[in-house]
Amino acid sequence: MRAVVTSNNPVRLSFLTALLADAGIEAILLDSHTSVLEGSAGAIPRRLMVSADDFPRACRILRDAGEW
Repeated sequence: MRAVVTSNNPVRLSFLTALLADAGIEAILLDSHTSVLEGSAGAIPRRLMVSADDFPRACRILRDAGEW
């Protein structure tokens, strides 16, 4: 697994997850609950992860969409 994006913006992460899903790439969001446990909702960025095999194509899709 490799991180394609880190962000604190849940709307952007949702959009990017949907964008990758439309291309047939499964993305997993990590660290979504860590900030809540630490007591600060925006202190720890969330990581959008894809498989290492999908990483080059995911980067190209996000770059073409102006998101990477």
